[in-house]
Parts: sequence; structure tokens; C-alpha cells
Amino acid sequence: MRGSTAGISDGLKGTSKTHYRFVTLLDLSLSTFLIAPLVVSYWRGTCGMMDVLVYPEDFLRSALVSCFIGYVGACVLTMCQDVLARSLHPNTHRIKYYAFSRLYSAVFSFICVNHWRGGWMVFEYFTGTDAGKIAPTTSASIVLLMLTKTLRNLSAPPFAIATDRREGYFEVPRAFKYSTQNLGWYLLDCVFSVCVVGTLVVSVWRGHWSLLEIYLYPGEPAKSALASIAIGYALVIVTFLLQPVMKYLARTLTGIFRLLAVDIYLLLSFSGTVNLWRGIWNSLNYFFLPNLPLLSCFITHSLGFLLLVLIKSSNSLLVRGVYIDCQEDGEQCVDFPCYYIRLFFQERRKKKLLRASQQRRLSHRPSETETLMTVKRAPEIVSNHSSPSTTANSV
Repeated sequence: MRGSTAGISDGLKGTSKTHYRFVTLLDLSLSTFLIAPLVVSYWRGTCGMMDVLVYPEDFLRSALVSCFIGYVGACVLTMCQDVLARSLHPNTHRIKYYAFSRLYSAVFSFICVNHWRGGWMVFEYFTGTDAGKIAPTTSASIVLLMLTKTLRNLSAPPFAIATDRREGYFEVPRAFKYSTQNLGWYLLDCVFSVCVVGTLVVSVWRGHWSLLEIYLYPGEPAKSALASIAIGYALVIVTFLLQPVMKYLARTLTGIFRLLAVDIYLLLSFSGTVNLWRGIWNSLNYFFLPNLPLLSCFITHSLGFLLLVLIKSSNSLLVRGVYIDCQEDGEQCVDFPCYYIRLFFQERRKKKLLRASQQRRLSHRPSETETLMTVKRAPEIVSNHSSPSTTANSV
């Protein structure tokens, strides 16, 4: 979830436009119709199991347990990212890396769900379901995210996916980018990124979701869920179709006008995301084993995670890091990180170019036999220190 295209070099843009557009369309389709529903299924299953198993009769205590797991766990894994990156690398021990990296994804995704569940329930405990209380807190959180240029952290699948590539697998970007050399500031940076920015994001998500619960076919859960899916997919498609226009604006506008245009576009994508998530989530609640909630949640939790691991997208489950609005140059700030097939083809192209480069170097390098023949055919060079008599005798 979240994510940025900063640092992703799209190596396929040098190919034909038709091929690039086709592969891009495949990426967006996979993100929208496969990865996003699997991520929602996992989150719904994990939240549902916590609702059933952790103090189901005590709302506040259940929320505080999730807050402890989520906030403490996210802070610890954010602080330990460099240690994990040094300790686990496929070049040193491949099996160990793959086993522990997937365990990391399983643990961190569980922590992320609890982080959000705990914060969500605390907001619900204090603001209730009154639109008069929800709207001001949501609006204030949006304004704070805009002022701190962190609005893009509202993004989630289908607008942000992450593949399980080894590059940056354990990396968690922080708000102020302090290094471990300034340990005190580094720790504060980690805490701020998780506890402040993360909480603001949860507040906005919870507010938008709750307003939909209040106003979109209240009392009719099935109709409300299906309507939310329809609205969500419509907004997602419109947002993707607007990308060429937004890329043009991102290239031409500057300053506050560029930032404002990007923020409006991000809010549009966010609205589509929330509607889609809510629709899938509530549809599973209503249609999938409604009389066996624990089994229903366990199946969606397990199946969602296993399928994402199999397609190497389990990192899409994670909510980690802080990304700054408009930090990328040019049009990249409105280019959603939905790279899946493009990354696959890009890796193949890199390997092909690397092999070709190695073959060219080898073709220009003389072989061992040719080197020996050249040495044998070379004339003997008389040292400047040889005497005339020695040279004559040798001839």
C-alpha cells in the first residue's frame, strides 16, 4: 500500500507505444481486479477474527489491544529495517531469506491491520456514528495531511501495489529521512511516521467510510455494498483515464498550483479506493458464510495472504512508510505505483542487456590460445644490458 514511483525507472518506455500501453493496461487490470480484492479480503478476515477473538464484549479494551500490537509493532519494525536488510539477503542464504522475508510480510501485515483497527475503533469510540462529529475530524485530518504534504499516504490498492522484489524489501520510508547516525532523531522520525501520519490517515479513511455507511442506502447492507462497489470501480476507471491529463498538468504547473492539482487528483483516487474497499468488505460480510463469521474471516484471511504470496505481491498488504506529495520530478508524482508485469519485463530486459554486454566484452578479449600463439611468434627482444658477444652467440 501507499508507495511511490520515485526510483522506479520504467525501462519499457523505449519499446513500441502499443506494446507499452498494452502492458500498462494489464498492470492496471491486475491491480484493480485481482490484487486489490485479495488485499481487501485479507484485511477483512484479519479484522473480523480480531473482533471475534479479542475481547468481543469489551469494545474499548479490544481497541487498546489492537493499538498496542499495531503501534508498537510498526515502530519496532520501522526502526529495525536496516538490521533486517543486512541480516537477510538472498545472495548470502537464499532459503533463509525467502523464509524469513515471507514471515516478515505475515507478521507486518498482521501488525498493520491492528494498527488501523485500533485507531479506527478509538475514533469510533469517541466520535460515534454522528455525521456532525465525523465530518469535522475527517476534514481536519485532510487539511493536516495537505499542510504536511503527506496526502498521498491515503493511497492503497488498486492505486498502490508492491511486489515482493528483494530490492528494498524491508525498507520503510520515514517522514524526515534521518539516518541511524543521528539515532535520537531517527527514532523520533520512526515514531512520528507511524503515530502521527499513520493516525491521520486512519482518521480520514474511517471518516469517509463512516459517512458512506450513514448516507449510502442505510439499513440495506446488500444494496449499499453493491452500490459502493459500482461507485468504487467507476471512480477507479475515471481516475486512471485522467492520468494523461494529470501528467500534462504535473509537467506544466509549478509551485502551489501543481501541489493543489495533485492533491485534488489524489483525493479523487482515494474516494474510489474507499468505495471499492467498503463494497468488497461488506459484500463478503453479507454474502460469504454470514452465519459462520469466524470461519468466513479465517478463509478470506488465509486465502488472501497465500494467493498474494504465490503471485509475489504480499507486500501490497503492508501499510508502511511516509511518502511526500510531489517529491518526484515531472509527471511521476501522479503516476500510481501499479507496476507488476512491467517490472517483470523490465527485469528480463535488464538481464538480456547484461548478457549482451558480457558477450561483447568476451568477444573483444583474446582467448588463451591466441595469447600463447602471439607470445611464441613474437621476436626476441635483446636487453639493453646484454653484451655483444652474448647476442652473437645466441644467433
